Amino acid sequence: MNERTWLITGISSGFGRQMTEQLLKRGERVAGTVRNMEAVNDLQAKYGDLLWVSKLDVTDTPAIHRVVNHAFHDLGSIDVVVNNAGYGLFGAAEELTDEQIRHQLETNLIGSIQVVRAALPHLRKQGYGRILQLSTVGGQSAFPGSSLYHASKWGIEGFAESVMAEVAPFNIGVTIVEPGSARTNFRYQSSALAPKIDAYEASPAIHVRRIIEEAKAPSLGDPAKMAAAMINSVDRNPAPKRIVLGSDAYSTIHKALTERLAELEQQKDLAFSTDFD
Repeated sequence: MNERTWLITGISSGFGRQMTEQLLKRGERVAGTVRNMEAVNDLQAKYGDLLWVSKLDVTDTPAIHRVVNHAFHDLGSIDVVVNNAGYGLFGAAEELTDEQIRHQLETNLIGSIQVVRAALPHLRKQGYGRILQLSTVGGQSAFPGSSLYHASKWGIEGFAESVMAEVAPFNIGVTIVEPGSARTNFRYQSSALAPKIDAYEASPAIHVRRIIEEAKAPSLGDPAKMAAAMINSVDRNPAPKRIVLGSDAYSTIHKALTERLAELEQQKDLAFSTDFD
């Protein structure tokens, strides 16, 4: 395996932190972004020049382009771009505030889109590259109480799958990563809840609120193993379109796709009947 250079957004915690630690231990270079520079002081002290760090809020589009440009300029080339920064917003659609809606989409969807757009000119120029787009089991299935989170992840999956075909002629691969639950701080520390409307006590949307408020539901996924799987996926050629991580993710996505296909098959006659004679 050749030593590579990675650009990873959001390396202060969760999968971004796990990937960064594993890569640095292997002697690979990481250009990481954080909102709080102090969060990675320990990594900078330990790994020195192997870790390039910049402050970035992915809701700031001009800043995204500045940081990505600086990373490529300072490091010469970047082999893998990992779109990891994001968070979950939970609550019934009616409960969400307009500000929460905008911020969720600006972070998870628009921010990820702009990271890719900023990186592509550099990847095209160097003639190769790989993009890992972090999504979730919720990018293929949907649960009540998570409508805006799903909107952001279903949206970024559609974007990424389209970009896959656009950039394939330039030797750039794109992989969507769909983890299930993992023992990171995502669910209980990095998630946001909508203000509560009492009427939704009678709605299935209440279940996700209770899970987050009680902070007791165990997660099945090992984040270290998941991070390793993401890293190892880069060695596969051609790039896999998707990698599913976690038994809960596999089971949930399998059920969702099976049901979707069955519903589609039932509509075949109707679909064909609407063509011109």
